[in-house]
Amino acid sequence: MPTRILLRTRSTIWRALATAVVAVLTAAFLTPTAARAATATSPAPRESRPVYSYAHAIRESVWVDTGLDEDGDGRTDRVAADIVRPSEPARQGHQVPVIMDASPYYSCCGRGNESQVKTYDAHGRVVQMPLFYDNYFVPRGYAFVGVDLAGTNRSDGCVDVGGRSDVQSAKAVVDWLNGRATAYTSRTGTKTVRAGWTNGRTGMIGKSWDGTIANGVAATGVKGLRTIVPISAISSWYDYYVAQGAPLYDGGPDELAGYVESDAAHTHCAAVQKRLADGSPRSGDWTPLWTERDYVKDAAKVRASVFLVHGMQDLNVRTKHVGQWWDALARHGVARKIWLSQTGHVDPFDYRRGAWVDTLHHWFDHELLGYDNGVDREPMADIERHPDQWVTSRVWPPRTTSTAVLHPAPGNQAGVGTLGLRPAGGTETFTDDPKLSETDWASRLTTPTPEKAGFLTAPLTHDLRLSGSATVTVTATPTTGSAHLSAVLVDLGPDTIRDYADSGEGITTLTSRSCWGGSTAGDSACFKKTAAKTTKVDYTVFSRGWADLGHYASLGKSAPLTPGRAYTMTLRLAATDHVVPKGHRLALIVAGTDRDLIDPPSTKPTLTVSLPGTTASLPLAGGAAAFARATAGSGVAQPGPTVLKGVRATKPARHVPLG
Repeated sequence: MPTRILLRTRSTIWRALATAVVAVLTAAFLTPTAARAATATSPAPRESRPVYSYAHAIRESVWVDTGLDEDGDGRTDRVAADIVRPSEPARQGHQVPVIMDASPYYSCCGRGNESQVKTYDAHGRVVQMPLFYDNYFVPRGYAFVGVDLAGTNRSDGCVDVGGRSDVQSAKAVVDWLNGRATAYTSRTGTKTVRAGWTNGRTGMIGKSWDGTIANGVAATGVKGLRTIVPISAISSWYDYYVAQGAPLYDGGPDELAGYVESDAAHTHCAAVQKRLADGSPRSGDWTPLWTERDYVKDAAKVRASVFLVHGMQDLNVRTKHVGQWWDALARHGVARKIWLSQTGHVDPFDYRRGAWVDTLHHWFDHELLGYDNGVDREPMADIERHPDQWVTSRVWPPRTTSTAVLHPAPGNQAGVGTLGLRPAGGTETFTDDPKLSETDWASRLTTPTPEKAGFLTAPLTHDLRLSGSATVTVTATPTTGSAHLSAVLVDLGPDTIRDYADSGEGITTLTSRSCWGGSTAGDSACFKKTAAKTTKVDYTVFSRGWADLGHYASLGKSAPLTPGRAYTMTLRLAATDHVVPKGHRLALIVAGTDRDLIDPPSTKPTLTVSLPGTTASLPLAGGAAAFARATAGSGVAQPGPTVLKGVRATKPARHVPLG
């Protein structure tokens, strides 16, 4: 069923429900005669209003039984859920929906651009809940629930980095909110507590690891979870640590678990960390540990609608995650919406604050309160085309998008070839240099250098839009028994872009503040403003992918390569939505190790690329015909400057899915 039909069907149901709910709420404040008149004449609401007191909100904590004993202490683990909810509906006997953020970062690392952590009063009640969700939405009739994942902050259990315990930490709370799980008033006590104040309708939100857990819980198909808003989130943990067999970083999930776990977990969870280390070998092989942490395979179970948000230059949680998750949800008819920014690993609250709060408000009102506010009829995608300049797309990718298969061909200089629709013969050769990165390759794209092979179109005569996920198939003959491959798409031409390689990943944090909701002495709704951090460039790398050639036959097991033998492997590139404008050139780079983004192989191979066996399959608006039109009459590409300016080389200090 198409997405818009799904959303409209929901709207029809929820519109009737919302009308009935509003009639009941209105009647609670009126005399019987006035109530009857209001029920008959009041229109259905379109937006929740801040009519409840944030200062007098109920703040409480419960510990929900997960049914697991990951820390091996002989009793089932309990996870802490801190709750902020309006007091007025509770006194009136009315139930409210829930917005929930389940996170491992509430004590160790903090949330948001100001690294906020939870704080508590002398009675253990939460005082500061990080981020603006409680400040803004509690006065509008929502409860906010912040869940400490197992093994973190005030929860029992162990951190298993996206596995059963992580996901069950949050799923158990959704079950409790819907009357299917047991919660207690303390971490070790026996007094139980019910969630009679909620109707069970829950929306999960969160950035990075938090959003990842929202994906994982949705993939269980749990009832009561109505929507998720994953921001810069992981959809498969294998793809966070490994790129088709090529290890991405010098660490694994065991190190990440140790980074966030509580002192109690440090003491009791050594066995879990060993399982994480043993199950994620640096060979890059797919193991059962990765299967458990692959949410994409379970997309058919998703009942919730999904509002995805991601930075197209996120080199921490790369857009491969959002691309494969989006495509899987689309195949199963899941109602969905997407925002794609020019930033790196950044929350939309920090690059498009006003529009984000408004859109999120309308989304939750529609999905959790059932208001017919038109958000389901808005364009499916918002895309940042230039810093702070956004366009929309009715559906995403656009319906006119189809795959154009492009072929590299030799040029007038070795290593600087052309890119077009016609197959060509010949070869190009490069030698892996682990000291160089995609910025080094792209800056000398028009110049022969030994570490890469580049292929360029002539200057385009029309704009060319790539929308979705590309693949690049490479046939290469190595000189050694191991080799890694990188494939990079480049927009060659002057532009001003967000400086995603800067420490702010495209934003600058200011000293002034803006306020979003109610405040208390211990929890301010005022947050530091931000502005776009931009830079002028001669080229933009807008999509990339990596692989270990030794996994050409299977991700499950690497194989040593035979020097002198040709191997073929298809690299899956990160999803994007990018327009290469008229006058610019589209380029493909094929190279080896992309420094700081994948680990080098055990050898330093030279690879000979067979051009007839190498193709780039690109999702173009208008398909091959659009490419032919954009390159018609443009003539032969002329050499450009020797060295081109781009962003500085990215150098992540620590590979942790923080937010």
